[in-house]
Amino acid sequence: MPFIDDLAFVLAFLATLTCGLMGGLFFAFSNFVMQALARISPEAGIAAMQTINKTVLNRIFLATFLGTAGACALLVLYAFVHWEVPGTFFLLLGSLLYLLGNVGVTLVCNVPRNNALAKLDAGSPESVAPWRTYVEQWTHWNHVRTGTALAASAMLMIGLFLMLTMD
Repeated sequence: MPFIDDLAFVLAFLATLTCGLMGGLFFAFSNFVMQALARISPEAGIAAMQTINKTVLNRIFLATFLGTAGACALLVLYAFVHWEVPGTFFLLLGSLLYLLGNVGVTLVCNVPRNNALAKLDAGSPESVAPWRTYVEQWTHWNHVRTGTALAASAMLMIGLFLMLTMD
């Protein structure tokens, strides 16, 4: 396997793992975190989610989220240049799923909602309706992120398997 294919294999391996990791994180939020926050008082739910949104912006999360995006972007470039390599279609598909379904959805759908939530006064009765809307809409888009991260991981895994069949 030429060096560039070795490098693509390593990037795809790391992206497979981190797409799965991100999918698991998003799954946890969709499956129980947001449900738990919706069941407590709006004041407590708003305050908790505001704290989560501040805390998540840390080096480890950002390195994982953005590092995965970087690996996927490089794999997209690799796919266009080395289309003949077995598994390239799946590397491209998995990478695009992550870039569009995770990075794109996060930037266009979840972050604006988080920014609006940050402006709410947790103790104000006027914040109850926006909180309920937030939980419903944010969770919907988080389901999309969950599905696309896990699908991306699966597509990248298939691409890796096919790359291993190269002579």
